[in-house]
Amino acid sequence: MTSKADFSEDEWKLLREAPTSAGMLVIESDRGGSIRESFSMAKAYTDARREHGASQLLDDIVSEKPEVDRTRAGSKEELRSNLLQHVRDSVTLLGEKATPEELDEYRRFLMTVANRVADARREGFMGMSGERVSDAEREAIAKVGEAAGVADGS
Repeated sequence: MTSKADFSEDEWKLLREAPTSAGMLVIESDRGGSIRESFSMAKAYTDARREHGASQLLDDIVSEKPEVDRTRAGSKEELRSNLLQHVRDSVTLLGEKATPEELDEYRRFLMTVANRVADARREGFMGMSGERVSDAEREAIAKVGEAAGVADGS
């Protein structure tokens, strides 16, 4: 069983940044963000804490305050690239240090955060197309899935 003790300080920071990076990518994809979307990320952490015990690694990650990369990006493209790289790097790191089951749990958590953020924007509101999630958000979720190594992006 993998836990926080198995990672350096920088590695642990990366593992804590990637879920918020996944959510931020979705927030940024469709005209910036909202308080509702930020709360949806926090709710994903709260729900994961309620499911305590499924994975020690995930329990350790969600028991701490979510980490946000404070690095300034020069452009939206650079920001998107940096956010996706956090996801890729975290999954690569876990592929080296965690069990396959723990890696799958982490990937699911990344996708849960991304999907929750997309769902939050449209909560109680249907867009012009009658759908809750915009095309830009769907594309961002797919990119998170690709970066995380999730076959169908969900």
